[in-house]
Amino acid sequence: MADTNRILLVDDNQANCELLEAYLTGIDCETATAVDGQDALDKVASFQPDLILLDVMMPKLSGFEVCEKLKSDPQTSRIMILMVTALGDPGDIERAVAAGTDDFLSKPVQQVELVKRVENMLKLKDVSDENERLRRYIEQMEESEADNGGSAN
Repeated sequence: MADTNRILLVDDNQANCELLEAYLTGIDCETATAVDGQDALDKVASFQPDLILLDVMMPKLSGFEVCEKLKSDPQTSRIMILMVTALGDPGDIERAVAAGTDDFLSKPVQQVELVKRVENMLKLKDVSDENERLRRYIEQMEESEADNGGSAN
């Protein structure tokens, strides 16, 4: 049915990326990694992820900045973003939400919680994509009907 999901892991700490990858081994997905915010934006274009696990504190561009850029661009706004952060202050969470994150997870990450959130976010993405396909199909049918004078005969 659906193609294998693609998950982009973004963290300037290689050990964190390796840990996240190890945690995700039970999920049918393809992963790629990015080492900073700018690398993440570059990889989004080539890898086209369904979900991004995004660290907040990184060089070049913060996770907040990356999230804002992706969510404000119509080409990338539908990518699900799970911010994974050591920041736990309510102000940081509010900033993540304001940047457009779909969810957030505090470090240290627990495998069961990470896997469940990733699975749920990928299911939500699949449903959202299907709704978008149906919306476009209905629009095309309505346009076709209008072009034919609205006659069903």
